[in-house]
Amino acid sequence: MEIQKETIQDMQLTPIQTFYNNAHIFITGGTGFLGRVLLEKLLRSCPNISTIYMLVRNKKGKNLTARIDELFDDIIFEQLRKVCPKFRHKVVGIEGDCSYENLGMSEQDRRTLIDNVDIIFHAAATVRFDEKMKLAVGINVRAPKCIVEMAQQMKNLRSFMHVSTAYTNCIEPIIEEKLYPAPMDGEKLIIVANSMSDKLLDEITPQLIGKWPNTYTFTKAVAEHVVADKARGLPAAIFRPSIIISTYKEPIPAWINNMYGPTGICAAAGSGILRTINCDASVNGNMVPVDMCVNSLIAVAYEVGTNFAKHKTENVNQEIPIYHYESSNDQPITWGRFMNLNATHGVKYPHIRSVWCYSLTLLKNKYAYLVLMFLLHLIPAVIVDGALLCLGKHPMMLKIYKKIHKFSDVLAYFTTRQFKYRSDRVQTLIGSMSEKDKEIFFCDLRQLNWEAYFQVYLKGVRIYLLQDDMKTLDEAKIKYRRFVILHQTLKAILAVVFLRILWSIVSFFYTMFS
Repeated sequence: MEIQKETIQDMQLTPIQTFYNNAHIFITGGTGFLGRVLLEKLLRSCPNISTIYMLVRNKKGKNLTARIDELFDDIIFEQLRKVCPKFRHKVVGIEGDCSYENLGMSEQDRRTLIDNVDIIFHAAATVRFDEKMKLAVGINVRAPKCIVEMAQQMKNLRSFMHVSTAYTNCIEPIIEEKLYPAPMDGEKLIIVANSMSDKLLDEITPQLIGKWPNTYTFTKAVAEHVVADKARGLPAAIFRPSIIISTYKEPIPAWINNMYGPTGICAAAGSGILRTINCDASVNGNMVPVDMCVNSLIAVAYEVGTNFAKHKTENVNQEIPIYHYESSNDQPITWGRFMNLNATHGVKYPHIRSVWCYSLTLLKNKYAYLVLMFLLHLIPAVIVDGALLCLGKHPMMLKIYKKIHKFSDVLAYFTTRQFKYRSDRVQTLIGSMSEKDKEIFFCDLRQLNWEAYFQVYLKGVRIYLLQDDMKTLDEAKIKYRRFVILHQTLKAILAVVFLRILWSIVSFFYTMFS
């Protein structure tokens, strides 16, 4: 009777859910933005998962158990706690650190993973564009090398997903789902990074990265080749998502926990601090919601594992497949439209600690941007800091703008260029999915509604990122309206002053030559 009950339960599962039945999964980067959504989705939508091993490092004096408990206190896991209150026993913490040799794991934990794991999601990375080369190599190159070498020893391995980025080959005119020439041999890069001092390595970094814009894209490009070379004969794939932003629908709409990329721009502009940025309004922003990205990642792992099992003898010498997940082909959105939608819907959710109203100008030309940056950022910052000094308070605006300008400079490479992709594999996968899987693991970007998405996007930034309680919304709206009046008044005064100066100049020359 018990066997019959279990069989019926299994019959109710979708093909993807069945693939994850009794799975022992290893996740790196599980405490990060993408990793949290991946962890939550697997536990909530694949109820028969046996164990999820999660690499966790000690941080801020907190041990392994404390960090995992703190992780599950996040609101992103609230729905999971309701539908599956006993999920916690499925998650096993593995103490380690991707910046250390051999992931900083004990031999006992390493052996546990080798003996038990059958699915790997390697999502850990340092995503700071200007990361120091030594740390970037350690986390983005050496760590995946260690993981794929461990995967080679896993007798039960069914699927191994290496999460890369759609910008590993940003120097190419058209980026296809294939490997491009490596910027440098991974083994040699690791040796160079280990043997040189931080100072010397920083000095030669521009020569090392060559055409690549930063250490992030460079090391991720190198890592793809490390994984591809060592994962031959394994059920492995490289997953390249584009810019990942807040959730679209699940488990809660508009959830976000970081200031990276577009979210940082919107938070700064919505607070009235950022007023201009070096950005081409006509260029595609190429963003994807994190929940749809995770659903795609889970589905790709299923396809890779299923295909490998069907054609095991044919996979020995084949290159591992590469999957793009980006919106430029299926649901494009330009930076101009992105900013306009935020300006339209963002006024509904102003921030209580805003210093001015939303007023952002996108400038493609770098020199025009620098002029406007001087007028709209630096001059007001000097005035405000001067006033603070007169009041006996600590000046802060110039320091804030220094950080903002550094952030803007790093992003400029990506906000002023059009990247073209060929992305077929995920759409082919979606076409082969069952209707129920398409619903549970919704990842079809053709069905993404940007208008609906941005109606709540800045609400999510306000609540989850800026920690601004909705109880302050009415007060913030009153404050925002005052800023708008002041902004328009100031513009009118400046226009009158400009016209008066212009009239004086014209009158002077008219008098001189008449």
